[in-house]
Amino acid sequence: MNYQAKWWLKNGHIQSIYPSIFRSMDDSFFTPERISTPDDDFLDLDWNQSNKHRLIILTHGLEGHSRRPYMLGMAKVAIEHDWDVLAWNFRSCSGEPNRLLSSYHSGSTKDLRTVIHHALEKNKYQEIALVGFSIGGNKTLLHLGRDRTKLAKEIIGAVTFSVPCDLSSSATQLAKFKNKLYMHNFLQSFKQKLQKKKVLFPDKIDLSKFNQIKNFYDYDSCYTAPMNGFSSAEEYWQYSSSSNVIQEIQTPTLMISALDDPFLTPECFPSQQLTHNKFVEMETPRYGGHVGFMAVNQDKRYWSEQRAMHFFSTLSKLQR
Repeated sequence: MNYQAKWWLKNGHIQSIYPSIFRSMDDSFFTPERISTPDDDFLDLDWNQSNKHRLIILTHGLEGHSRRPYMLGMAKVAIEHDWDVLAWNFRSCSGEPNRLLSSYHSGSTKDLRTVIHHALEKNKYQEIALVGFSIGGNKTLLHLGRDRTKLAKEIIGAVTFSVPCDLSSSATQLAKFKNKLYMHNFLQSFKQKLQKKKVLFPDKIDLSKFNQIKNFYDYDSCYTAPMNGFSSAEEYWQYSSSSNVIQEIQTPTLMISALDDPFLTPECFPSQQLTHNKFVEMETPRYGGHVGFMAVNQDKRYWSEQRAMHFFSTLSKLQR
């Protein structure tokens, strides 16, 4: 299933931006649920349940949420293929600040573990498949590799899209002038959330120098690292980069990243780490941008959604 882009989609920036702005998706098929976490915080989930015996769990990207078009598109196609669907929000990404000083970061997998455990308690699923986008894909890969000895036995496989699995080089890439729009949008989102969090923790968050922050190094040095127990941005990036654990994954996994993805660098295409790992395969379409892979058809299905369902069809024993 090779990705073939229309002539006007052979541009990484168009593929990255157009779906977020112009793809309209209905979200009425989702039912929300709030669950508690072991550290007395909460997570907001979105479900579509039809008493199936298999479940797809969707994990969104940096500063995204469960009802972004790429999440809804994947959910819709999964439902059509007879899967229950669970899309979850990182802490503070569902529209309400979480209760703790820290929210989420790219290297934490504890909330994904909580979501999987909750899903299995709620319904005795026989099969679970994971789909992760961008940083959500990074978390998915970290869970499969770092937490491999305690994975739920029901997990049959995973598909990830556009993963910046080397965070240091990706941060440098996004600091470049050509990616200024993306960086600006990320920083504005970070600022809005910190302003809300400062109301809860007025003595622990200093926003006086936020306007001097220009890139991920500045932001992660000032906020992400200290708020999550890291000594520096570099330590945080090293700990959180899934490229360090991909070789440890022992679950069938498909990684898909476009060669024209404006967020990614050569270090985010870990061919060397995959040389001796029969469980992980990587596809690198020439076009697709960052979480793009647009398709023009009457069904409004994107290539990424069809590719994920095809991969899972080769793993699932519960075909309709």
